[in-house]
Order: sequence, then C-alpha cells, then structure tokens
Amino acid sequence: MPTMTAAQKRARAKNEYDAFLAGCPSRELLDRISDKWVALLIAALAGDLPAREPGPLRYSELSRQVVGVSQKMLTQTLRSLERDGLVTRTVTPTVPVTVTYDLTDLGRSLQTVMRQLKSWAEQHMDEVFAHREAYDAG
Repeated sequence: MPTMTAAQKRARAKNEYDAFLAGCPSRELLDRISDKWVALLIAALAGDLPAREPGPLRYSELSRQVVGVSQKMLTQTLRSLERDGLVTRTVTPTVPVTVTYDLTDLGRSLQTVMRQLKSWAEQHMDEVFAHREAYDAG
C-alpha cells in the first residue's frame, strides 16, 4: 500500500467528514462556533453593531461591545478563534502595547452565516416566547 502525504490524508479525510459520526472533528468546530460568545465576538468584529464599521478592535473595545462576557471567557474565546484561523491578533509595539483583533477571510465567511442566524433569532423571538408560554401552561 503506497504511503500518503499529510496533504493527501487531509484531502481524503475532508471527503469523509460527517458531523453525525461521533469521531468526526467537525463536531468540535460546531461546538466552538455555536457558542454565544463566539457569535457575539464575530458580530462585533464584523461591524454588526450600531454606528460601527467592520475592522480591528482592541480587547477593551470588544469587552465593552459584548456586554456580560467575563475577562476569562473573552480571552479564552479570542484565543480559540485565533487558533482556528477565524481571528487575527496584531500586536503593535507602542507604549503601552496595542493589541487588536480582526476577522480573517475564513472568519468573514463564517460571519455571513452567523448574521443570518442572529437575524432569524431576532425575527422569531416573539413566536418562540409564545410557544414557550403555551408549552409551560400545558
């Protein structure tokens, strides 16, 4: 049996990804991107906030934009997004040091999907509330 290169193995595995299978690595990615902090950070970096253009944001700006996220969760989430190639972290040697975060092309492609999901949730919240109320009453 011929030996495969790492790139060949990845290409073969790509064709075999199936999130319904327990061992599929796409499950880990789905778990990550379905996190509320991920969705909100991606939206913030994409400029989905009132009076906000897309582009890099400093850590403190992200913390103010995404109300309720703890410093620990913000740091962990940004690190995981950077590791997955969805966000870039840029350090500028100033006094004090300036660190900014921005979406990569891969992150922007995910943001398109996240924007639709966020919009769907906002548009259907009244219906969901009505269903919850009916369910809880029954």
